[in-house]
Amino acid sequence: MLGYLGGFDRDVWDRFERARERMDRMFGGWPGTTGIRSVTGESFPPVNVGATPEAVDVFVFVPGVDASKLDVSLHRNLLTIAGERNVDLPEEAQVYRNERFSGTFRRVFSLPDDVDPEQVTAAYRDGVLHVRLQRRAPVTPRKIQVH
Repeated sequence: MLGYLGGFDRDVWDRFERARERMDRMFGGWPGTTGIRSVTGESFPPVNVGATPEAVDVFVFVPGVDASKLDVSLHRNLLTIAGERNVDLPEEAQVYRNERFSGTFRRVFSLPDDVDPEQVTAAYRDGVLHVRLQRRAPVTPRKIQVH
C-alpha cells in the first residue's frame, strides 16, 4: 500500500499516530465536546439524554453487550448503568489498531428531583438501552378553607 515511498520507515507513521493520540488525550477530545457536562469521546458507552415535561429519556449505546449482564439502578436521583463488554480476539491475531472498547464500564447520571423512582422502565433493542424515567405530577398549591 505504501510501496511508492520506497525505503521510508513505517515507524514514522506510528510515531505520528502516537502523537495524535497523546494530543487527543491532552485536550480531552476537543473540539468535539462542548458544555459543562460533556464528557470526552473516550467515555464508554456513549449516551444521549433528553427530557420532556413528562419524562427523562436516557439512551445508552452498548452494541455487543448481553442485556442480561446490564445493571441499571436508581438511588437518590442517581441513575447508574454498569456492565461489561468483551471483545474476543484469537491469541495469534496481530492487532494494528483496536478502537473497540472491551471491559467493564459504569456511567452515573444525576437526575432532576421530580423523577418518580417507581415509574422507571428499561428496554434493550439493537444494541441500544433505553431507560425512561417518568416525572411526578407537579404539586400545585391547594387552598385550605379556614372555619
